[in-house]
Amino acid sequence: MLYIPFASGTGDYVQLFEPQASIFEQEGKGYIVASFGEESGYVPYTTFMAKQSYLDGNKDVIDKFTRAIYKAQQWVETHSAMEVATSIQAFFEDTSLETIETVVERYRNQGSFATDPILDEEEWNNLQNIMDEAGELPARIDYSTLVNTTFAEKVISK
Repeated sequence: MLYIPFASGTGDYVQLFEPQASIFEQEGKGYIVASFGEESGYVPYTTFMAKQSYLDGNKDVIDKFTRAIYKAQQWVETHSAMEVATSIQAFFEDTSLETIETVVERYRNQGSFATDPILDEEEWNNLQNIMDEAGELPARIDYSTLVNTTFAEKVISK
């Protein structure tokens, strides 16, 4: 979330993660004026990495892990914002259930939640573009070099 706080009496800009951005807005300290989720397009915010040797030697573990991730993604997709908020509330002890619900609904409306465990090439390139523009990418890496969707494709096809 791009957030403009006015607590200091100036028009400063800052990027805040939820639910902090919504809390500041509720407290009248600023306004959410843009969402990086909407503005940046699809970006793999969370990825899971393992060495090829681990993948080769632990296929059952990787399959179960990927299946659990996909099941959770599908649950979030098919349940209400309130149900999702209730299920994660324990991780946001200082945040009201209503605020969590608002954030979940906002993220859902923005398309911020992945609905499957596939990291596609467009998302991969978008992430590299962002890192490159920030001066944090020493070299681009081809999608096929680091991304393996075999397990995810298998889980989705069942």
